[in-house]
Amino acid sequence: MVVTLKAGSRPPWVGLGAAVWVQIAAGNGYTFPLYSSALKSVLGLSQEQLTMLGVANDFGENVGIIPGIACNKFPPWAILLVAVCLSFLGYGVLWLAVSETVHYMPYWVLFLALCVATHSSAWLGTAVLVTNMRNFPVSRGTVAGILKGYVGLSAAVLTEVYTMVLDGSASKLLLFLVLGIPVICLAMMYFVRACTPASEEDSSEHVHFLFIQAASLLLAVYLLTTTILADTLSLSAYIRYIFVAIMVVLLMLPLAIPLKMTLFPANRRKKDQSTGSSGNLIAGEDSNKADPLLTPSSSAAYLGSFMETDDASDVDTLLAMGEGAVKEKRRPRRGEDFKFREAVIKADFWLLWIVYFLGVGSGVTVLNNLAQIGVSLLGLNDATVLLSLFSFCNFLGRLGGGAVSEYFVRSKAIPRTAWMTVAQILMVITFLLYASALNGTLYAATALLGICFGFQFAIMIPTASELFGLRHFGVIFNFMQLGNPIGALLFSGLLAGQVYDSEAAKQGGSSCAGPDCYRLTFLVLAGACGLGALLSIILTIRIRPVYQMLYAGGSFRLPQSSGH
Repeated sequence: MVVTLKAGSRPPWVGLGAAVWVQIAAGNGYTFPLYSSALKSVLGLSQEQLTMLGVANDFGENVGIIPGIACNKFPPWAILLVAVCLSFLGYGVLWLAVSETVHYMPYWVLFLALCVATHSSAWLGTAVLVTNMRNFPVSRGTVAGILKGYVGLSAAVLTEVYTMVLDGSASKLLLFLVLGIPVICLAMMYFVRACTPASEEDSSEHVHFLFIQAASLLLAVYLLTTTILADTLSLSAYIRYIFVAIMVVLLMLPLAIPLKMTLFPANRRKKDQSTGSSGNLIAGEDSNKADPLLTPSSSAAYLGSFMETDDASDVDTLLAMGEGAVKEKRRPRRGEDFKFREAVIKADFWLLWIVYFLGVGSGVTVLNNLAQIGVSLLGLNDATVLLSLFSFCNFLGRLGGGAVSEYFVRSKAIPRTAWMTVAQILMVITFLLYASALNGTLYAATALLGICFGFQFAIMIPTASELFGLRHFGVIFNFMQLGNPIGALLFSGLLAGQVYDSEAAKQGGSSCAGPDCYRLTFLVLAGACGLGALLSIILTIRIRPVYQMLYAGGSFRLPQSSGH
């Protein structure tokens, strides 16, 4: 059941603030490098077996077709409740194995448990992303950048908890995930709800988004700084707990917006009186009545020459109805609401999927093997700084990808996918840096890869919603995300793991040292991103007319559903 509330009121902003916490929980899959070494040593796994567990991690996290369908049938709190059950069961089994509470755990059980545990991320992310994209439809690029940015930061947040509260213990981390994710979800599920969206832009909304972006950037800088301090200095338990407490306060900053609207309601009431409750109301209706979210209209809004007229005129339609003929509904055009089966037959759909697959699939390969890459190239026994650096830059890429693409799409009507092209060209350079194994390049390459990796998420999400609409966005977005685990399977499981074990065998052991451990992998990934950049250029050229119409006049014009 959809809750109808006035646009511009507090509940959408409360939901966005609550979504920040849910997104931190949704990043639980990024903690795999923190306990992967414990899994390998305690259970005696080979690198190829460990890499395949990384693939299970990615499949669970990104295979979200079921939650995508469910988000159109059930309220957000029900989606979050499923995530609670999945995380409790999946991470519970992993904790039993790593803590050696259960001394023998079959490999297939671990694989399945990891899939179930990280599948909670798909339910968590779908619930808050779909709800907030619909609550703020004219700012979807900004919202996607913010929410995916906090998911990117989740690795650094959980790493901070891991190092400063849990003493770097893998078993304690898994127990924290068993209990922590359900607590966060149960606390926030009441606040994540669907609200009637505004159909026009609002200057105060822009200021609010800037505040949240600034708050997230402050949190990111703080997390990176404190992680480096904890790694280089010997901090007392008292100082470490203070650091974590400050982090919690920074995570609560987005809630300052609805708090301000509560304490200073006069400006909001003035705005409501001048613009109406949502800007969408039909003349003559009561000003406090709001249209339900995603209610289909009888026809699509006209967007310049982009929206073509129907073949039949009103007179033809009436004549056909009088004769008992059935008039075939026209297919949706890019920018309108597509059903999944209508979107999946479009060339642009598959071009976007392949570009995303090549970008995130190559990036997640490095993320899954980050601990082993650090050991092989620099002899690092602790991957926390590398992971925090990747997380920080991943956040910058997600937040920046949403903000930069939003600016240029509004000012120049440049399709967002143009920035995917730039990101994948930079990824080619990054993988060549990894392959060269030059002194001092590991941290720089990891930082650059994190930024480019984050860009893919922040751009794919609003692009998919702009091309194919928001009505079935949950299914379409989650199908796009399959590029992540499929890329992990091909590039990480079938390539990186086997290359590593092959090089380790040449060195006469189970561990590999030196640049040859991943060099071939990096060269293949560079080629994949080169292909992705080329396809992204083709996609950008194809969809340029769509963006010129959607953003005519410098602002997004929200089309109505055609009711198909």
